[in-house]
Amino acid sequence: MGKDILMIVGDFGEDYEIMVPFQALQMVGHEVHAVCPDKEAGEAIKTAIHDFRGDQTYMESRGHNFELNATMAEVNPSDYDALCIPGGRAPEYLRTHEEVIEAVQHFFEADKPVATLCHGPQILAAAGVLDGYEMTSYPAVRAECEAAGCSWVDGVVTDRNLVTGQAWPDHPEWLAGFMELLGDEVSHGEAVAAADD
Repeated sequence: MGKDILMIVGDFGEDYEIMVPFQALQMVGHEVHAVCPDKEAGEAIKTAIHDFRGDQTYMESRGHNFELNATMAEVNPSDYDALCIPGGRAPEYLRTHEEVIEAVQHFFEADKPVATLCHGPQILAAAGVLDGYEMTSYPAVRAECEAAGCSWVDGVVTDRNLVTGQAWPDHPEWLAGFMELLGDEVSHGEAVAAADD
């Protein structure tokens, strides 16, 4: 049976990391509600495309307009089975919203599946929920995660209710891990093989 998944997004979140899980999770039968603080259903956020082009860090280009399909002020985290937090630049400001922090804390207190990657763990660190977890993130966020009490590893990892990845190239394995937490039948081996092809 499909699950109800809350996805917290914001302006200049990473385009692939929002669009791909939003569509993939729906494709396999889950209901995904994408919300953003201070915005309502029907409004849009602006996504960003992050890419490496020979510089020491990524550059950011304008992505798509992504339409929200729910209003954060009206959602109750307890109504959802799981949480997804994409990366990009949005997490650095999303973590300043108390409603975001409280939502994240609910999913950890209730031991519900949580999937995040790239800069998404910045929100988890701010929520104080990473202590004792083994996890990963975009490498530049590693110090923040470790300061929040986690054991950082170099690769996609699932620890209890949390699955983490470093960036959108991890989507096949990361999404497979999330779907396993959701109770979907999925083969990690096939997802990893597809990612390696």
